[in-house]
Amino acid sequence: MTAYRDLEKRFRRLGAIGEAAGMLQWDSAAQMPPGGAEARAEQLATLKVLAHEALTHPAVGDLLDAAEQQNDLDAWQRANLREMRRQWLHATAVPADLVDALSRAASECEQIWRKARPANDFAAVMPALSRVLELTREAAAAKAARLGKSPYEALLDQYEPGAETAAIDRLFASLAESLPDLIGRVLDRQAAAPPPREPAGPFPVERQRALAVRLMERLGFDFAHGRLDVSLHPFCGGTPDDVRITTRYDETDFRQALMGVLHETGHALYERGLPAAWRRQPVGEARGMAVHESQSLLVEMQACRSREFTEFVAPVLREAFAGSGPDWDADNLYRLNTRVARGFIRVDADEVTYPAHVILRYRLERALLAGDLAVADLPGAWNAGMRDLVGIVPPDDRRGCLQDIHWYDGAFAYFPTYTLGAMIAAQLFDAAKRADPAILPGIARGDFAPLLSWLRTNIHGKGSLLPAAELIEAATGRPLDAAIYRRHLEGRYLAA
Repeated sequence: MTAYRDLEKRFRRLGAIGEAAGMLQWDSAAQMPPGGAEARAEQLATLKVLAHEALTHPAVGDLLDAAEQQNDLDAWQRANLREMRRQWLHATAVPADLVDALSRAASECEQIWRKARPANDFAAVMPALSRVLELTREAAAAKAARLGKSPYEALLDQYEPGAETAAIDRLFASLAESLPDLIGRVLDRQAAAPPPREPAGPFPVERQRALAVRLMERLGFDFAHGRLDVSLHPFCGGTPDDVRITTRYDETDFRQALMGVLHETGHALYERGLPAAWRRQPVGEARGMAVHESQSLLVEMQACRSREFTEFVAPVLREAFAGSGPDWDADNLYRLNTRVARGFIRVDADEVTYPAHVILRYRLERALLAGDLAVADLPGAWNAGMRDLVGIVPPDDRRGCLQDIHWYDGAFAYFPTYTLGAMIAAQLFDAAKRADPAILPGIARGDFAPLLSWLRTNIHGKGSLLPAAELIEAATGRPLDAAIYRRHLEGRYLAA
C-alpha cells in the first residue's frame, strides 16, 4: 500500500493547510482588527500557494496511477482515492497563468461591483464582468477537457461533485412549472386571513445571544468543539473539531438572528458529525455544497419552522424576552415564520419564492457561459425572468442583476446548490420521519436527539464515501424527487 499511504500523508498535510486557512478566514470576519487585513491577505495567499503546489506536485499523478492499481484497498480507501483524483484533476486542469488572471479579474470586478451596486450602475461593472466571464469560459473549457464533462458541469463539479445539468434541468423544470401558481395560491390564502402580529421590541443583544446558545445546545451543538460569534454576514467556518458559526443581531427583530443561528447550526452539526477516522482526507469531507445546504435547511426550514418546534419554542421566547399577550402565541409565531411575499431580493426570500430566484440565476448563468446571452442583455433577461417566475419586475438593477456578489466574484455554477439543498432537505426530513416516529414528538419537546441520530447515521458519518445521488438514494430509498419538495410546500402553506 506504499503509493496509497504516500497519498494519504500528502493529503493529510493538505487538509491541515486547509484547516489553518479556514481558521484565518473565520478570524478575518469575526475578530481581526481592520489593520490586519493586508497581512492576513498575505498569509492566506501563502497557504493557498502551498496547497496548490502540494496538490500539483509531479509525483501526485504517478502515485494516483499506482494506487489505483492496488487491489488491497477497502471501500473507504477506494472512495478516498476517487476524491483525491477529482481534486488533482481540478488543480492541474487550468494553467497557472489563467488561474492568476482569473483571480485578479474577479478581485477587480468585485471591487467595482461594491460601488456599482449601491449606485445602481450596471454599465460601470459591465466591462469587468465581461472579462471575468471570458476567463471563466477559458477555465471551464480546460476543466471540461480534463474531467470529460460539459463546461458548465466542470464548473459545477467544484461545488457539487458529479452533478449533471440534465438531472438539474428535470428537477428545476418540474418546480418552475408549478411555482408561479403555487405562489399565487399561497398569497391568496394568506390574504384571506388577518396578518400575523410582530412582537414588540426592543430585544437586547445579550438576551438574543443567550437564547441562541440555549437552542444551539438543544439542537446538539457541542460548545467544547465550537463557538458562536458576530460577523457582518452569518456563516459557518472553522474545522470539524473546532466549528465556528456567526450571526448578526438586530435589537428590533430577534427572528433574523435566531433563524440565522439555527441555519448555521445545521451546517455546524454536519461538520462536527463528519467521520473522525477520516479527518483531513478528501473522503472525510462534506459531500458537496448541495448536501451541506440541505443540512442547514433541514434544521432551519424543515424542523425549526414546523408547528411542532414553534409549540416548543413559544414559551422559551416569552421567557427570554419577558413577552406576553397574543403576539407570543405559537400560532402567531408560526404564521410569522411562514409568511410568504413576492420580493426582489433572493437572500430575503421566503421558502416558497426562493426556488424561483435560484432557477432564474441558473438559467441566466448557463446562457452567459454558453454565449447565448450577452452581458449587456443581462438586466433585461433578469427582469423578464423575475416577471415570469416570481411575478414582479425589479424597478432597478440594484434590486435586479446587481444584487448578488457571485458572478462578479467569479463564482459561476454555484447557484443551483441552494435549491438542490432545499429539495434534499425536504426528502431527507420526510424519510427520517418515516424511519423514526419519535422525531416529530421529540422536536415538539425540544429534543433533537432522534433527528440528529438519524442524520449522523445516514448523512454526516458517510462523509464523501458515496456520490451525492447515491447518498440521497441510500438514505431515502429513492432518487432526488422534486415532487417531495412540492408536497412539503403545499402541505405547509396550503393545507396546514
